[in-house]
Amino acid sequence: MKLSVEQFRHWDHKAITLLGMSGVGKTRLSNMLCRSEWFHYSGDYRIGTRYLDEAILDNIRLQAMQVPFLRDLLRNDSIYIENNITVENLQPVSSFLGKLGNPEQDGLPLKEFKRRQELHHQAEISAMRDVPEFIRKAREIYGYPHFINDAGGSVCELSDPQTLELLARHTLILYIKASEQDEKELIRRAAQAPKPLYYREAFLDEQLAIYMKEHQLPYVAMIDPDEFVRWIFPRLFNSRIPRYDAIAEQYGYTITTTELSQVQSDDDFFALVETALQRSA
Repeated sequence: MKLSVEQFRHWDHKAITLLGMSGVGKTRLSNMLCRSEWFHYSGDYRIGTRYLDEAILDNIRLQAMQVPFLRDLLRNDSIYIENNITVENLQPVSSFLGKLGNPEQDGLPLKEFKRRQELHHQAEISAMRDVPEFIRKAREIYGYPHFINDAGGSVCELSDPQTLELLARHTLILYIKASEQDEKELIRRAAQAPKPLYYREAFLDEQLAIYMKEHQLPYVAMIDPDEFVRWIFPRLFNSRIPRYDAIAEQYGYTITTTELSQVQSDDDFFALVETALQRSA
């Protein structure tokens, strides 16, 4: 939604969606705000605990069944497996997404990788469409006056205008844009510790073809999973920036990671949002 500074100040039940690449500070800010009067809605947590829960558990069971000792215990119901996902620990979601490449290096075949990517894509749409209902629950059930939607880094990839319009109707969309220095740091971290990522299928197909040609690889199964993530991450980062910019231009506002790093309290955050509103007035 678009608001004036006065409208924002007099908005009794504030609801804000944070957009930006993983690592720009969305969860840090959300955790700080939830210590006071804000309900923290984590899109990735909702994905893992509601929409991908069964798929994640099936994947873990599949791995466990490869171990004879665990297989026998599972088959006679002596043990069971459950997720222990928290907002701070979303490892089960990442593990399910996996990485593309050599199976001997825990890589996934292209067909299976794309299947999991599509499941995540649909789960993220569903999680974002749950936001209005959780705004109601946050206020009516839990008594929180304000609501923060800590959206996943791939929300800009949804290509689903209805979902974005829904978020814009019910929340103020705030894009956290990485400074040049922070861009370099995010890329450095990704190279140091490659993590599973979501890619639009068209982007993946395009970049995969380039990678295979550059590295003269005839088969996807020959790809080093970590090296592929290191190679593609800067390209993914740069492809997402115009998408974030377009969403902020049409539906919301932009702040920078440099500005966000100065926020230490609710009042600081309110002041920063007002600055963003004034800039676009």
